[in-house]
Amino acid sequence: MSRITNKVVLITGGASGIGKIMGRKCMEEGASELVIWDINQKGLDEVALEFGNKGYKVHTYQVDVSDLESIQNAASKVATEVGTIDILFNNAGIVVGKHFEDHSYEDIEKTIRINVLGVMHIARAFVAGMIKKGAGHIINISSASAFTPNPRMSVYAGSKWAVLGWSESLRLEMEQINERQKTDLHVTTVMPGYIDTGMFDGASAPLLTPLLVPEEIASEIIKAVKSNEILVQEPFMVKLLPLLRGVLPARMYDFLAGNIFNVYNSMSKFTGRDEVSSTQKHSKNLGSATQEQEIPVIK
Repeated sequence: MSRITNKVVLITGGASGIGKIMGRKCMEEGASELVIWDINQKGLDEVALEFGNKGYKVHTYQVDVSDLESIQNAASKVATEVGTIDILFNNAGIVVGKHFEDHSYEDIEKTIRINVLGVMHIARAFVAGMIKKGAGHIINISSASAFTPNPRMSVYAGSKWAVLGWSESLRLEMEQINERQKTDLHVTTVMPGYIDTGMFDGASAPLLTPLLVPEEIASEIIKAVKSNEILVQEPFMVKLLPLLRGVLPARMYDFLAGNIFNVYNSMSKFTGRDEVSSTQKHSKNLGSATQEQEIPVIK
């Protein structure tokens, strides 16, 4: 069991959305300190004030997770100012809801830098400290799209497939270290469907996959951390995706996903929300890619 009580927790993309909710819940569970990384300085200031007024010990850092130098500089500051991270939530990410031919080269580059390279670089920055300490837990927020393709989500889905494969491989490596050294290292991969936060305005939830309530999915993730669960797949239909993809011929799966469950049409009216655009403008002023609290979707 991974205890959160008296642990130092770091959450990327933690100034808003489920990142902020998970941070609050970790403090409610008795975490000793909370480290929040986000690109949105205004959001960082607001959450620091809000959590500080509750008596929580919070450290905030403006970090561009698409930039390795920014990650390394922030990780060095955390090591000096806070110490070893016990629990890491790799939560930050972005989505571009377009057909592939409409993606700019910048769209593709940003998505991979933030959703894939950022996640790996951040884990790399802290995993050595966890191994040295002999304990630690890394939670990687992937998506239900890691299990299935979806039109208008090609680059996003590709990034989340990459996260799933890497995260599960990292878990096995940590478990091998546990066997050799009697350590307590864990990795949990989270694959949620649509979360009702507004970031995916215009998208329609597929059949039998209701929108996830932010408070509820955040609670499920915290519960999974405490019980060292390997995978978090919500809602229930997400658990069936690997089975359906594995046993059905590709065309039959396409028929079910596209015509029965409406997965392949779920992004056809996607508009997103204004906050995404404002964050992108802000990040460009910093000369960096967008870091936005990710709302993973079922594909």
